[in-house]
Amino acid sequence: MAPPARYCVPGERLCSTEEATAGSGTYTRHGFIFSSLAGCLERKNEDNEVCSINSRFAKVHILYVGSTPLKSTFRGTIRKEDIRATEKDKVEVYKSFRPSDIVLAKVISLGDAQSNYLLSTAENELGVVVARSEAGVQMVPISWCEMQCPRTHTKEFRKVARVQPQFLQT
Repeated sequence: MAPPARYCVPGERLCSTEEATAGSGTYTRHGFIFSSLAGCLERKNEDNEVCSINSRFAKVHILYVGSTPLKSTFRGTIRKEDIRATEKDKVEVYKSFRPSDIVLAKVISLGDAQSNYLLSTAENELGVVVARSEAGVQMVPISWCEMQCPRTHTKEFRKVARVQPQFLQT
């Protein structure tokens, strides 16, 4: 049985910014997340947020392990060769991830002092699960390598995760 829904009103303090990441319908102030809309509170189990990319790797903040939110963020790196399982030489990081994307990834090893954890998205179930377009709208996956903005219909390349049915919200 699903837990009972929590309803909120505009201006209601929801939680600390250390407990969660602000999403649509919220804003942050003084280290807390507040509701900007009236409605039902929805918490998503998002694992990693891309913070920067270059031609060799993507740097991420690890926010969750499984469905457990971390009290503080940890840093991770997804190297170019760990993005896809096949055609590794053809992978382009900027066509796989963009800053602020939310990705599902697997820890493959403890990295060096600068990257902390090495992560991989080299499985069909791993990759981008949430992305926003330049218009600020959540994009919709249209293939394993593209997402589309529902407002502008602009297509952007991503390494899209095939979300497993048990993780879909109904």
